[in-house]
Amino acid sequence: MVGIIVQLLISGLLIWFFCKENLSVLGMKPNADRISMFFIFLAVTIFSYSSGFFLRMYFGKESWVLNPLFSTTLLFKGVWWNLKSVLFEELISRGVILYILIKKLGASKAIIISSVAFGIYHWFTFEIFGNIASMIPVFFLTGLVGVLYAYGYLKINSLYATIGMHFGWNFTQSFLFSEGSIGNGIFVQVKPIPVVSVSYFVYYTVMLTPYILFFLLNYLLLFKKSTSVS
Repeated sequence: MVGIIVQLLISGLLIWFFCKENLSVLGMKPNADRISMFFIFLAVTIFSYSSGFFLRMYFGKESWVLNPLFSTTLLFKGVWWNLKSVLFEELISRGVILYILIKKLGASKAIIISSVAFGIYHWFTFEIFGNIASMIPVFFLTGLVGVLYAYGYLKINSLYATIGMHFGWNFTQSFLFSEGSIGNGIFVQVKPIPVVSVSYFVYYTVMLTPYILFFLLNYLLLFKKSTSVS
């Protein structure tokens, strides 16, 4: 939490120095529209990412059950851990730096720079720097996600939709289906994991469906926003 407070202080100084504005450019002041957008994009993203696990259950014969140690305290910890990490990344990648870049360079260049930086950032958070075979797909996928997030901020002049998408993705992977680095969350996988053989078509369908739904559904929602939220 201290890190986020420091980020906000630095962001306030940067936006004042370069644009003579304040942190209101992030569109973080809550209102009914922004809060509803957060939950809409959150729900769409959770559905999109969960589709991959449902397909794994169907084609891969995997089984997931409710964590026997699940509790409201565990839920709070999982939500808070993911929310803090998302806010930290959003303030770096889609905060005032993106706003300043949009003002100085234009929207297209700003989105490209922000997305490239987001892709490179994940080389270090995933601890894969130096592993070219992993760096290329991670850069491509997270960079594309960065494009969508930056477009979301540009479209509505607020981080609520972007945070909803980002939080939904991270929360589903790391806590809803317990495949992150923070331990077991809501659902845990039954062991041993069955070994099955599937066609290449099925394999790539299972792998790519969550990404396709995530990009397509969230983009359509953003595209239909004809005006920014004030």
